[in-house]
Amino acid sequence: MPLTMNELMSWWLSPLSGATTHTAADWMVWHARVMVLAWSFLLPLGVLVARYFKVTAKQDWPSQVDNKFWWHTHRLLQYSGVALTLAGVAIAWNKSPQLTSVSVWHAYLGWTIAALGVFQVIGAWLRGSKGGPTDTQMRGDHYDMTPYRLWFEGMHKTFGWAAVLVAIAAVVLGLLAADAPRWMALTLTLWWLTLLLYGMHLQCAGRSIDTYQAIWGADKIHPGNKRPHPGWGMKRLEINQEK
Repeated sequence: MPLTMNELMSWWLSPLSGATTHTAADWMVWHARVMVLAWSFLLPLGVLVARYFKVTAKQDWPSQVDNKFWWHTHRLLQYSGVALTLAGVAIAWNKSPQLTSVSVWHAYLGWTIAALGVFQVIGAWLRGSKGGPTDTQMRGDHYDMTPYRLWFEGMHKTFGWAAVLVAIAAVVLGLLAADAPRWMALTLTLWWLTLLLYGMHLQCAGRSIDTYQAIWGADKIHPGNKRPHPGWGMKRLEINQEK
């Protein structure tokens, strides 16, 4: 027998456990809000921007290079997300929620993503010099793709993607620990699926362009273009206009 509208609304608004009521302390509500905003919206969007928007749709690449849209947007989103993460940690500091295996694991994962967020910010500050034709001097860690720069890129990308994956698990456990309303869990699930499908669309459309070539172009005169392919799924041109 089909459910009535009132029954559907009741199911939609009821907690995941099926309880008839849902209550949460004010600190828990605000902790959840800022952490979900940081790790389900700002930081994942920042990751997508960094991978798929180094060259924008209307940019005449590789004739037009070094479009800084992705750089400024990525920094804004990631800094904002990490700042909200620290705020979320401060809100939950020294609070005493009901201790269950779910809440304990949620706390472990929460501390992990907070540490990874701070590590990513500090690592970005220590990424080395840029160099190249648009910098004050030609030599630089990025332009020359020094071992230090290669180490930074490997660490930054690895820990960045790891933080997003850990964050998904932390959000799921947080919803379970708080016995959140069903609408919240379903909405976040749909949002994550939307991000996944959008990322797959951008990947298939060839938008994951090599950072080095997005900044300096594909000519072999630039030392970074003489190195092996930069990684999985990255688009890289092979041209040589100058000897």
